Amino acid sequence: MSDTKRGIVKELKCSDAGFDCDAVIQGESTEDVMAQAGPHAKEAHQVDVTPEMQEQMSPLIRDV
Repeated sequence: MSDTKRGIVKELKCSDAGFDCDAVIQGESTEDVMAQAGPHAKEAHQVDVTPEMQEQMSPLIRDV
């Protein structure tokens, strides 16, 4: 059974990535969360998320 069928959602808190920001990004998978995190970082923080940044942020994504 997949994680989403069990009700598990992935979550990244922007503040956990070092930003003074209350945004919480949720998705069905780590990839889904990262796909949303990039546009948020660009719009809210004027930051382009690089592959290196993605590697650093992936461990911050939690199951909720």
